[in-house]
Amino acid sequence: MKILVTRPEPGASATAARLVAMGHEPVLAPCLAITPLPARLPENISALIITSGQAVVALPHALHATPVFCVGDATGGKLRAAGFTRVESASGDATDLYRLIAERRLAGLHVMAVGERHGLALARQLRAAGFAVQRRTVYAARPLRALPEPAATALAGGKIAAALFYSAESARAFIRLHPVGTDKITAYALSPAVAAALGGLPWRAIRVALAPTEADLMALFS
Repeated sequence: MKILVTRPEPGASATAARLVAMGHEPVLAPCLAITPLPARLPENISALIITSGQAVVALPHALHATPVFCVGDATGGKLRAAGFTRVESASGDATDLYRLIAERRLAGLHVMAVGERHGLALARQLRAAGFAVQRRTVYAARPLRALPEPAATALAGGKIAAALFYSAESARAFIRLHPVGTDKITAYALSPAVAAALGGLPWRAIRVALAPTEADLMALFS
């Protein structure tokens, strides 16, 4: 089965390798370009909050012993691989991440290392609960102006059977490209929020992972 992979690099290639191992034919169509930004982080950080694995490369080695709360297990794995030793994953979405942070109730400054415009609602929610929170933008996600030619050709020719969507931002970027042929494609969304962002196009069906992990997403068609 030909499956469109819309997540940005480097995740797109990693997902493609998993699909090949499952016997599928991935077609890369990243809809966002990720640009790291200088990480201007304050001192005396009590905890880091990470909502995307894209932020990991921007974090300095000096913070490796700092407690880190992250949204999902894949991001948790990236943090540990980068050298962070006190990582806790919410294994879910932003609601689960808020619940984890609220349960731990660490004192002091919590710093969110996020993408542009990301994490605003979570920051407000934490501040309302009495946490000291600062957001710092450490990467930018820019929508691409066109799909890669192989992906556009496969879509136009009706060759794509499924498409994977890992974030609402990627879903919205894909929709803005006005792709053709989606009415014959089943869209697989990582979460209900991602599925909601896909409503601007006709789909054969939209299916949502039982839990917001890549394993649960791929279990829908394995």
